[in-house]
Amino acid sequence: MEGILNINKPEGFTSYDVIRVIKKNFDLKGKKIGHAGTLDPLAEGVLIICIGKATKLSGKFMEFEKEYIAELLLGIKTDTDDIEGEVIEKKEVNVNEEEVVELIKSFEGEIEQIPPIVSAIKHKGKPLYKLYRKGIIVTPPPRKVFIKKIDILKIALPYVEFRIICSKGTYVRALCRDIGEKLGTGGLQSKLKRVRVGPFKIEDSLTLDELKKKGLENSIIPLKEIERILKNGKS
Repeated sequence: MEGILNINKPEGFTSYDVIRVIKKNFDLKGKKIGHAGTLDPLAEGVLIICIGKATKLSGKFMEFEKEYIAELLLGIKTDTDDIEGEVIEKKEVNVNEEEVVELIKSFEGEIEQIPPIVSAIKHKGKPLYKLYRKGIIVTPPPRKVFIKKIDILKIALPYVEFRIICSKGTYVRALCRDIGEKLGTGGLQSKLKRVRVGPFKIEDSLTLDELKKKGLENSIIPLKEIERILKNGKS
């Protein structure tokens, strides 16, 4: 059995937790299995799982643009840039809605972004989050990313909900951090849902419970279909 699964990862699970559940519930007969693009435990939504020969195509899935719905909390900074981290600063939120909208929209286009110091990015072969746990803080170099579009969905200060379409390599929690910095309030990512990876949408995804009920054979997107998608260059 070769192909991919479009899984709706639940909040609180690591990306590898999803793989463990699939391995436990289905006989993969020694086939390789992996994921294309990590989602933090705090995040939920579309996670592409590759099985068999499809694992060789994982890099191509990572090239697809991503779409998220995020919640930004202003007034608090943490070491991880999200709500699960240790609070390092608190400030009053003395901004109005117009200022927030204008500032957030200014991030559209190509920007330079410094990824979080607690992330899966590797330094000398080791993930930054593992180094951080040992008390070793490494600030990764800035990288260019592309923010195609940001739509503000709801403002109830200090919370702001927005939808973002962005390139690979974009850290939404770093974006939340930078928005807070520019507003002078500090900020963090309090919620995150990935609703699309290229042509793979959350409305077509399966929860792990749905996968168990439907079965692997009835859920997997076969290699032929994947090759068609990649050939058409859909993103």
